[in-house]
Amino acid sequence: MGIYNGHFLKVNKSLCRILGYSDKELLTKTFQELTHPDDLETDLAYVHQVLAGEIDIYEMEKRYRHKQGGLVWAQLNVSLVRDSTGKPMFFIAQVQDISRRKNAETSLLESEACFEVLTSQLNDVFWISTADGAKVLDLNHSFEKVYGISENEFRLNPGLWLEMVHPDDQTVARASHDELLRTGHAQAEYRIVRPDGEVRFLRDRKALFYDQDYRPVRMGGIANDITEINNKEREKEKLRKQLIQAQKLEAVGKLAGGVAHDYNNMLSVIIGNTDLALGKVDPGSPLNEDLMEILSAAHRSADITRQLLAFARQQTVAPKVVDLNKAVKEILSMIRRLIGENIDLSWLPGEKLEKVKIDPTQIDQILANLCVNARDAIADVGKITIETKNTAFDEVYCSDHAEFIPGEYVCLTVSDDGCGMDKETLDQIFEPFFTTKTLGKGTGLGLATVYGIVRQNGGFITVYSEPGEGTSYHIYLPRYVGQAYTIQKKKKINYIYGKGETILVVEDEVSILKLTKKILEGLGYGVLTASTPGDAMRLADEHAGDIHLLLTDVVMPEMNGKDLAGQLQSLYPDIKCLFMSGYTANVIAHRGVLDENLHFIQKPVSRNELAAKIRSVLEMESEEMFQD
Repeated sequence: MGIYNGHFLKVNKSLCRILGYSDKELLTKTFQELTHPDDLETDLAYVHQVLAGEIDIYEMEKRYRHKQGGLVWAQLNVSLVRDSTGKPMFFIAQVQDISRRKNAETSLLESEACFEVLTSQLNDVFWISTADGAKVLDLNHSFEKVYGISENEFRLNPGLWLEMVHPDDQTVARASHDELLRTGHAQAEYRIVRPDGEVRFLRDRKALFYDQDYRPVRMGGIANDITEINNKEREKEKLRKQLIQAQKLEAVGKLAGGVAHDYNNMLSVIIGNTDLALGKVDPGSPLNEDLMEILSAAHRSADITRQLLAFARQQTVAPKVVDLNKAVKEILSMIRRLIGENIDLSWLPGEKLEKVKIDPTQIDQILANLCVNARDAIADVGKITIETKNTAFDEVYCSDHAEFIPGEYVCLTVSDDGCGMDKETLDQIFEPFFTTKTLGKGTGLGLATVYGIVRQNGGFITVYSEPGEGTSYHIYLPRYVGQAYTIQKKKKINYIYGKGETILVVEDEVSILKLTKKILEGLGYGVLTASTPGDAMRLADEHAGDIHLLLTDVVMPEMNGKDLAGQLQSLYPDIKCLFMSGYTANVIAHRGVLDENLHFIQKPVSRNELAAKIRSVLEMESEEMFQD
């Protein structure tokens, strides 16, 4: 190649093949003509350095123009030949076609860029790691949003994903990972518990990638956050069950009502004729005793008929404006006879109780059925507590509880310290003819009757129970507001907002945990959530700042709320505590789980009640919180 004008002095066939020219054509060209303009400046700069003696040779990757108009990538190695006096004579250049490699690199870069754009747009978590999972190679931005931890934190500890799996789903997650290693692919659904206590549902799909010798070299997968879908499906299933229950109640109710009316007529004939017969026989005769047995059975059958009619909502009722405290007080003597002397009956009437509109005999039916159920749940000695109070539910609470309607209510609570119920039993207690009692001991209509009466009067009922912890029924009847029998909506409330304090909420029911978090954040508090006492202790130990208040359920699987509060005091001596439960404060205190002077709020709780109670607890002096 010429020194000053860049002309080719001699070329070989390989260069002719690379650039598409004949040797004669190339000898009329200069390297400047054939070099891509974007690479020419660099090439000339190297030439000048060599001519100046600054460097002896140079190497570079550059693009040549092909005769057909395309571009050819080449690896260029250039050296200068001088004469005996050191004067530059010509350049010798070695040119290697690297177009295939450069095109592959370009395609790879474009593919990676495209891949990066696509994965960054995914709402799902995408990841790639080494085959043993020890090192994360790629991770998209959705990871932080779903898992609640930084990408860097996960890269430093790839095992975190398994540590964050919900304790109840660990077996599923580990089995899925074992299946991946065994078969090369796996899919599973499980929950994770984020550091903030929020529980998320994931659908995890993953696979192994192999080299040409079928050795695993990578593993990767996509985790879909299906929390919202799962919640909607659960709500849908809940509504479906409610619809089936309503349809079942209506169908059985129509049948029961029709049968009960006919049966009532026959019972009237049986009772009437038996009374007539009794008047014609000697009281001391064996026939008199037989007739008395017939009469007793007929009266018991009439009681069942009344239950069927109440369940079918076909019983003739005469609603009146009632003072619930007075109505309960009048039936207490009968309730005491029903439950027996071995069971203590505690009556705790609420102050300034609002009126309700209901047939007084229906109150008797409700209390009789609930107290008999409570009596049967107590093995030997025990306690039944009847309480009343005013309460209200706002739109925020009701939006998360389909059966609830915003408004003001009077709550009638019947609690016992009996054997309690598991979730499977709880799901069926209002089913007509469902009973856990032995044959002949129950009709299965008691709670169905209570349910029918409550719904007939525009109210609703909730039940809290744990095996071995007793049961608490809460019946909410709309307060009477005048001639128009409607539920009065709550007036606009000036909520008592927080001042940025941090509250640790511990609740094993996920739906209640999420609702409480939403309410408290809306009130201006920082919120940490945990679904178990163990998670709460771990969260408290890792939290860098202060925790001002513990809001905890009382009855939980691992330990009760009081014990959790005691342990947290070792980490945060000034922490204040507010306990909550579906059982009433009196029932909790009676069982010795909490002292009577500790701060307590009963579930379900409205936003206003929760806001006011939290502020009052936070603004108390610390020494008041744990006094004996």
